[in-house]
Amino acid sequence: MRDAPVLVDEGIDTASIASSTASLTESVYAYRKLHGRPYKKTSTTEYWAPVDETQNEGLEIIHNVLLMALGDKLYEAPIGDSPGNVLDVGTGTGIWAIDFADQHPTAAVTGTDISPIQPTWVPPNCKFEIDDCLLEWTWPLAHFDYVHLRCLYGSIPDWESLYAKAFRHLKPGGWLENMEMDFRILSDHVSIPDDHIFNKWAELFYIAGEKIGRSFAVANDHFMRDLMIKVGFVDVTERGIKVPLHGWPKDTRQRQMGLLGQFGLDQSLDGFGTFMLTQIHGWDPAEAAVFIASMRKETRKVSYKPWYWSTVVYGRKPPDAA
Repeated sequence: MRDAPVLVDEGIDTASIASSTASLTESVYAYRKLHGRPYKKTSTTEYWAPVDETQNEGLEIIHNVLLMALGDKLYEAPIGDSPGNVLDVGTGTGIWAIDFADQHPTAAVTGTDISPIQPTWVPPNCKFEIDDCLLEWTWPLAHFDYVHLRCLYGSIPDWESLYAKAFRHLKPGGWLENMEMDFRILSDHVSIPDDHIFNKWAELFYIAGEKIGRSFAVANDHFMRDLMIKVGFVDVTERGIKVPLHGWPKDTRQRQMGLLGQFGLDQSLDGFGTFMLTQIHGWDPAEAAVFIASMRKETRKVSYKPWYWSTVVYGRKPPDAA
């Protein structure tokens, strides 16, 4: 299911699985500098976005955009009012886990990431662990009531394996939820030609994912839904959400979301594009900078009335599953 079109405000100006959690200790602070920004590297992962204050601020803005896209909710799965053990995989700055812990004071929330960029002052029912989700999970089987994944595009070589881990470590009846964004910017109001930079940008990410074996297109073609069903989840539900950029929508809430989303994109665009273009596609840094600047210029054109898809999928481990 995908959302209905967004109404336009016509009055607007149209301008080795051999490791465990503990084994990551030696690589917790292992970064390399590229073009003046730090990038995280572990035994399994060379993360494609920088890990610094600028990018982290962008991630927190995007968190709020996605929260608004879900109707000011942190999740869609029907987990009830009192979830027990909750896992947030790839927690990033930890903002989702912290917000969830605040909203559910009886839950025990664990956020994991390969980078130690989370705050130290957190709710008493929230903790963070440095952990690589690609390695063996060290928690007990059938331990979690809810597992949350978000914005892991470009990071996972085997999504089926990741979902299978979540399945094994969920209690019978527990829920897995995954929300991902697409990289293609679209418009219902302007014809965007195939050779437009919006399409070039998306295709470069899709091809980059194929080159490194970590897809950037997981929000598309029912990818998450089909894999959850294949792994064994039931009651699988998928929703595609149109997320606007800029303040062109007529609806006040949509307009606020679009303005915030554009601010977050401006904050994150260099971080999104630099590694992908220079390290995966082999572009000269100056050439990459010009391309990113052109992309930024086009995204700021309100006349496109641009938007992109965000897809959320959730499914339940059968109550009678082992």
